[in-house]
Amino acid sequence: MSTIAIFGSYVLSRKDGAQDVLRDHWVLVEGKKIAAVTRDRPRADEVYDRPGRFVLPGLLNLHNHCFSEAVARSHSEDGTGRKNNQSIVYTVLLPLTKRGADILSAEERMAVARLGILQLLKGGATTVMEPFRNSIPEMFDAAEEMGIRFYGAPYLFSTSDAKAGPDGVVQYSGDDGTADMATWDALYQRWNNRGDGRISLAMSPHATDTCGPDLLKACAARARELGVPITTHMAQSRAEVETIGKRYGGRTPAQYLDWLGLLAPDLMAAHCMFSTDDDLKLMAARGMTVLNCPRVFARAGVTAAFSRFAEHGVRTVVGTDGYNMDLLGELNAASLISKITSQRADVANSPELIEANTAVAADVIKRPDLGRIEPGATADLTVVDLTHPHLQPLFDPRRALIALANRANIDQVMVDGRVLVDGGRYLGADEAAITAAGSAAIGKIWDLPEAQAAFNG
Repeated sequence: MSTIAIFGSYVLSRKDGAQDVLRDHWVLVEGKKIAAVTRDRPRADEVYDRPGRFVLPGLLNLHNHCFSEAVARSHSEDGTGRKNNQSIVYTVLLPLTKRGADILSAEERMAVARLGILQLLKGGATTVMEPFRNSIPEMFDAAEEMGIRFYGAPYLFSTSDAKAGPDGVVQYSGDDGTADMATWDALYQRWNNRGDGRISLAMSPHATDTCGPDLLKACAARARELGVPITTHMAQSRAEVETIGKRYGGRTPAQYLDWLGLLAPDLMAAHCMFSTDDDLKLMAARGMTVLNCPRVFARAGVTAAFSRFAEHGVRTVVGTDGYNMDLLGELNAASLISKITSQRADVANSPELIEANTAVAADVIKRPDLGRIEPGATADLTVVDLTHPHLQPLFDPRRALIALANRANIDQVMVDGRVLVDGGRYLGADEAAITAAGSAAIGKIWDLPEAQAAFNG
C-alpha cells in the first residue's frame, strides 16, 4: 500500500466535533485513507515538505454546471441575453445546451466535460455534484478519467423545451418525464459506484416550474428506494415563483415541494433566493439544504446571501453553479455579499463557511468519511499555498483563506489518496490541450444563429 506524507504549517483537523487548526503537522495517507495526523515527520513513499501550506479536508462543491455555464461565459455579463431583465435560464442556458448537446459529437461533448472537470479541480474541489442534460453522458466519462469524486445528476423534465419568448414570458411544452426516468435508470445501472466508488448518481428533477407533480413524486420515490440524494432548482427567479403560484393555488415553490413530500432532509435545492421568510422557516423545519451560489446571481444584480438562509436555521452550503469554478472565490463572495446585505461584519464568518463546504456538505450527502482530516477518513485533501504575497503577513489562516485567497493559491488536490493537482497543475493530461479542445467545442455553439440571437438580440 503506497504512502504519502504532506506537511502543513496549518492543518484543519477536528477536536470535540469542532474545527481545530493544528500548527506544523503532517498528514499521513495510506492507500485511500488518512492514517495519521502527527507532529513527527513520518516515513512515506512520497513526501511533500512545503512550509506555508494549509491542509484542508477536500472541499465539496454540491452545485455546478460545467456545460451550460460554459455556453454563457463572457456572453451573459453586463445584462447581455436578458430579455426584460429576466433570468437567462430560459433565454440562454436551457435552449442553447439542448441545441448544443445535439450538434456536438460525443468527442466534442467530452472535450467540454474535460474542461469543466479541469476547472473544478484547479478551483480546489475534490467532490462535485453536477446536474446536466441527460444528452451529455460524457460528463461521467470525463469524471472517471480525470479522478474527481463525482455525483452526476442527469436532469429529468416534464417539459425539457422551456424557453422565453421575445416578451420574456416562458413557454412550456412537451412531456418528457417517463423517457427521462428511463434514461436516468439506465445511467444509474451503468455508472453508479464506478471509478472505484468515486462515481455516483443523484436524482435531479430540473426545477419546480419544469417538473410536474407526478414526475416530482416519482423522482422522490425512486431516489429514496435507491438511497441517492435528490437535488433541484427552487425559487431561482421571480417568474418561477409566479408560475408555481398560478398553477398550484397560490403556493410558493417551497410549499409546492412540501405538498408533494419533497421538502425533506434528503433534498438539496439550489438558489432559493426568491423564497419568503415563511418559506425559509418551513425549509428549516423540514431539514432540507440550500445550495447557495452567490456569484452567478451577483452578475445580474441579485444578492443571494448565505447569511439569510443560515440565520433562518436552514442548512446551507456554497456551490459555484459553473459560472466561475473558483470555490475559494465563491466562499469569499458568500462572505462579502452576506455582510453587505445584512450590514453586519460578523455573519458568514470564515470558520462557518469552511465548515459548510467540508463537514456540513459531507453530512448532507451522508458521507461522514469526507470533509474531515482524521485517522480513518477518506484521503480527499485540498492544500492551499499561503506563502503568496497577497496572503502575507498572516495571522489567521481561516480568515486569510476566505477573505484573501483564490484558485491561484491551490497547491494540491488529492482524491482517494491520489494527487491530481500538484504545484497548481493538473497531473493527468496537458492542460493547454484540454482547454483548447473544450473551448473549440463551445465555439461551435456560439456560432449557431440562435446563439447569436440570444446573446445579441
